[in-house]
Amino acid sequence: MGGSFTWPVTLECGDLVLRPIRYRDRREWSELRARNDTWLAPWEASNPVPGGGLPDYRQMVRSLKAQAAQATALPFVITAWTPGFKEPVIVGQLTVSSIVWGSAMMATLGYWVDQDRAGQGIAPTAVAMATDYCFRTLGLHRMEINIRPENRPSLRVVEKLGFRDEGYRPRFLHINGAWADHRTFALTAEEVPGGLLARWLETRPGQAPETPT
Repeated sequence: MGGSFTWPVTLECGDLVLRPIRYRDRREWSELRARNDTWLAPWEASNPVPGGGLPDYRQMVRSLKAQAAQATALPFVITAWTPGFKEPVIVGQLTVSSIVWGSAMMATLGYWVDQDRAGQGIAPTAVAMATDYCFRTLGLHRMEINIRPENRPSLRVVEKLGFRDEGYRPRFLHINGAWADHRTFALTAEEVPGGLLARWLETRPGQAPETPT
């Protein structure tokens, strides 16, 4: 490893907090997902095995925790300080996965955000926070994000952050019941020597809705 892998970890920027997903988040997380079912369905990962399904909440968290213990994932929930609540509420999820050490030093990032919070800059800010942590603390070299070509709002997120379009990947991931084409976007540490979050906050444009990747 090129850096120091530590988990759990919490990242903060203003009212936004990325923290580890917990078993006790089940009710809040499930209610949020249920409210966003239609919003998330077109981008939802699915199981290509006939008759196969996705893990339930506890199975998902157990798997993510195991990956974090193996230093191959950072499973965050995106939370935000909100008036009327004693602690930040869950507004989405962000997972850095497929962390590869050695000569690659890279990872893949995916996220989703509450539809009611779209257009508030949450997605690009969260992506920038996680990417900076991976580059500056873990010592990773490359971050990759894969997005369906028709997901225009998510394409705007990587555009805002300056991720490079590295091309088209036919039938790359199984999404919403079928193999779906994606475009791959990437950023390396050398491209953001002053930090991605700082660059984003300095140049933050007018806000537009973001959908999950």
